[in-house]
Amino acid sequence: MANQDALLNYVKSGYTFQGEHFRLGCAMLNGEIVTGADVYLPLKTLNRHGLIAGATGTGKTKTLQLIAEGLSDASVPVLLLDIKGDLSGIAAAGTLNPNIVERYQKIGGNWTPSAYPAELLSLSQEKGVRLRATVSEFGPILLSKILELNDIQAGLVSMLFKYCDDQKLPLLDLKDFKKVLQYAGDEGKADLEKDYGNISTTSTGTILRKVIELEQQGADLFFGEKSFEVDDLMRISDDGRGMVSVLRVADIQDRPKLFSTFMLSLLAELYATLPEEGDLDKPKLVMFIDEAHLVFNEASDALLKQIDTIIKLIRSKGVGIFFCTQNPTDIPPSVLGQLGLKVQHALRAFTANDRKMIKQTAENYPLSDFYKTDELLTQIGIGEALITCLDEKGVPTPLAATMLVSPRSRMDVLTPAEIDTIVDNSKLVKKYSQEIDNESAYEILTAKLQDAADKTAAQAHSGKPKEEKGLLEEVLNSPAAKQVGRTAANVITRSLLGALGLGGRSSKGNSWF
Repeated sequence: MANQDALLNYVKSGYTFQGEHFRLGCAMLNGEIVTGADVYLPLKTLNRHGLIAGATGTGKTKTLQLIAEGLSDASVPVLLLDIKGDLSGIAAAGTLNPNIVERYQKIGGNWTPSAYPAELLSLSQEKGVRLRATVSEFGPILLSKILELNDIQAGLVSMLFKYCDDQKLPLLDLKDFKKVLQYAGDEGKADLEKDYGNISTTSTGTILRKVIELEQQGADLFFGEKSFEVDDLMRISDDGRGMVSVLRVADIQDRPKLFSTFMLSLLAELYATLPEEGDLDKPKLVMFIDEAHLVFNEASDALLKQIDTIIKLIRSKGVGIFFCTQNPTDIPPSVLGQLGLKVQHALRAFTANDRKMIKQTAENYPLSDFYKTDELLTQIGIGEALITCLDEKGVPTPLAATMLVSPRSRMDVLTPAEIDTIVDNSKLVKKYSQEIDNESAYEILTAKLQDAADKTAAQAHSGKPKEEKGLLEEVLNSPAAKQVGRTAANVITRSLLGALGLGGRSSKGNSWF
C-alpha cells in the first residue's frame, strides 16, 4: 500500500496553482488525514462547470455553501437555486461548535465565522426580488420547447410572434399570448391567413390548452414586467466580495415546468446578453442548481437538447454552472461529460442496482494507485468527498479523498426577522417589486374587437328592419321539412343506384319506410 509521503507529493503536484485559488480541505489515506496535503480549487477553470453528488445527509449542500463562499471571497458573484430552503443561512455568520473545532484540529487552519453579502430572489409570492421575463423576450423557440409543441404547432407560434411584431402588439405576459391565440383561431383567422398562411383552429386550441397547463404551475407569475436584468446577478458588494443571490424556489419544487421555464430562460438570457470572454482568470458568474434532477426528470427531449447546447456554449461567456444531486446518473451523459469539477460524497449500496450504479460512478473518476474508488465511495464519512477538478491547463487533477473545510456562514436557515431585514435593505426589491401592466396585445386586440362589435351593432340599428317571413317560407325552412327533404333525397338516390345495379346491400331492415 502506498504510504502517506507518496500521497503528500502526489496531491501537492496536482493541486498547486499559479493563479487565484481557495482551499477545499485536506487529503486522506486509509481514513487518516495526511498533514499538508491540502486540496485547492483554481478559479480559472470554474467556468468549466461542476458536479456535487452524494446520498442524502452526506454534506452536499454544505459543500455547495463553502464553494460559494470561496467564490464570493474572490469577488465572483454567485447564484444559488435554493430548492430545500436551507441555503439562505449564507447571509448570516456561522457559530463555532465542537464538530468544527475537532475538524480543524485534524485538517489544520483557522475557522472564523462570516456572513456573506446576499440578495433574496423569488419566482412566486415569497419575500424577495421578483424575477420576471416578458413572453417576447422568451421568444417563440424557447416557448415552443417549454410547451412541448410539435413542428407544426411551433411554426404557428413563430408566425404569431411575427404577426405581433408586424402589428406592434407587445407580448408581455401569458394573458397577451392567450388573447392572440384566441384571435387567430376565431375573429382574426381570415385576416391573418391573407398574409401569413393557413391557421389550424385545432392547433391554436392545443397550444392554448398547453399554455393554460403552464399557468396552472404558476408561470403567470413569471411572465410579465418589469423584466429582470441579468447584470443585477453580477454585482460586487461594497466590501469587494461577490454578491450571493439566493433564489428561493422551495415553494415551486412540485411545479417542474415553471422551474425548467425559469432555468432555460435565464441561461438563454445570459448567453444572449454577455459578450464572448474566452478563458478568464476567474468566472464572471457561477450558478449552483441544488436538487438538479428536478431540471432533468420532467424535461422533454427538445428541452434537454437546448439545455445541453447552452451549457456547452455558455462557458465562453465566463459563466460556470454547478449541479448538485444525489446520484451522478441524474445528470444526462451529454451534460455530465462537460463537468470539470467533481465532488463525490458517499453513496449507499442497499440493492444490487445500487452496487451497479456505484461501480458505474467510480468509472467517471481518474484511476488512482492510492484508492479503490468503488469501495471508498461507500466508506467516506459526512463532510468528506472524492475530488477531482481541472488544473489551469485543463488537465484533470489526481483523485483525492478529502476532509472538507467547514462553511463560515450559518449552516441553517434565516429567521423570518432576518429575511425581513435583508428585503427591507435591498435596492433590487424596490426596483422590481412593482408589478406593471402596460398596454399590450390583450388590451389592443380587446379594444379592436369591441370597436368592430360596436360598428356592427350601429349598422344593424340604422338599417331597415327585416321583412317577416311568409307562412310557406317558414314551413319550408323548418327543421322538420329539411329532414323530410334529406330523407326523400336519400331514398331516391338509393333507388336509382339499385336500378343501375350499384346499390350494394339492401337497407330494408333499417329503413323508416
